[in-house]
Amino acid sequence: MDFFTITAILVFLSAIFGYINVRFLKLPNTIGLMVITIIFTMAVFGLSYFDATLLNAERYIISQIDFKTVLLDIMLSFLLFAGALHTDFEQLRKLRWPIFTFATLGVLVSTFLVGGMMFYILPIFGLEIPFIHCLLFGALISPTDPIAVLGILKKAGVPKKLESKIVGESLFNDGVGVVVFLTVIKFAMPGDEGRTVLDVLELFGVEVIGGIILGLLIGWITYRFMKSIDDYDIEVIITLAAVMTGTVVAHKLHVSAPLAMVAAGLLIGNDKVRDSAMSETTETYVDKFWELIDILLNTLLFVLLGMEILVLTFNVDYILAGLLAIPVVLLCRYVSLLLPINFFKKKLDFVPRTNLIMTWGGLRGAISIALALGLTEAMNRDLFLVITYVVVVFSIIVQGLTVSRLVKKVAV
Repeated sequence: MDFFTITAILVFLSAIFGYINVRFLKLPNTIGLMVITIIFTMAVFGLSYFDATLLNAERYIISQIDFKTVLLDIMLSFLLFAGALHTDFEQLRKLRWPIFTFATLGVLVSTFLVGGMMFYILPIFGLEIPFIHCLLFGALISPTDPIAVLGILKKAGVPKKLESKIVGESLFNDGVGVVVFLTVIKFAMPGDEGRTVLDVLELFGVEVIGGIILGLLIGWITYRFMKSIDDYDIEVIITLAAVMTGTVVAHKLHVSAPLAMVAAGLLIGNDKVRDSAMSETTETYVDKFWELIDILLNTLLFVLLGMEILVLTFNVDYILAGLLAIPVVLLCRYVSLLLPINFFKKKLDFVPRTNLIMTWGGLRGAISIALALGLTEAMNRDLFLVITYVVVVFSIIVQGLTVSRLVKKVAV
């Protein structure tokens, strides 16, 4: 089965499942697609007792797709650029310091809190896991997923000033989270024991700061090209080239491609840049093009996410550890946000119970699954993949469906 056939099957399933959701379930698309795909996969499991043809076909499709590479190296750049392009730049500029603090200090504190708590909790299930491996789990589960957040919060009725904080944080903290994960994994790799704290800080700084600088440079070059012509066809292609070329360059320079695309998207999407570089027609076409890319990739992503249940190792202790990890992750996120929120709330107008809403509205998603898939067997990949999947499913379905009610109840 070639790449085109596999893609065609995934698009077909996405269209069918999307139709079922819109026609009958009427859930937010991200939630509905994941729920339907999981139900479909479980039904295929049940059918396999009589005929394993469908199960084997689904397993084959998953085996042919490197989910980690597809998401982190390809899809994420497009999704983050599209999200940043349509984000209120002025709101982010006003909230730049709390957002920066949430996305850096918040992720780091949460990483160590989650890692430390899981190190002491897992032995309850007879699982003696090295601290560095628990820290890896803390790193991959701490960043909130902008793909899930952007898709659900828009329909949740979150106050605009709070939505900007959550969306802004999620746009940046996934890039920071990926860098933290890659930094910690260096310590976990055999032969890297001699790495110093200075080496780690250098790696972190180059990835984060380098990614943002590259993104701003790409955004500026794109702006200059678009300003010098007035042809919406070519200008749309220029934005597409910026994302694709920028991602390749970021990988070659070993800087964060996600952060680069966020920075580029925010610069190009800035109202002042739009007004000076794009005609009204161009602006409409650019926005519609990237909205379509966003919808298509989101749809495919959440269908793939539901199908990833096939790669899990079904172990009762692993599942129980995952269920216990849910309150641990939520508690650690709440604690990690306490200091930044209390520091900035006197200077900025925070809505009531900001910490509670940001904790419950900070959804985990595909990025955490992709990072878990990047673990090796020696790093307890099967265990942490199951735990991560349990946390992500709870986050997207339970938190995603109830965040609107929470907002209405406390943000008054």
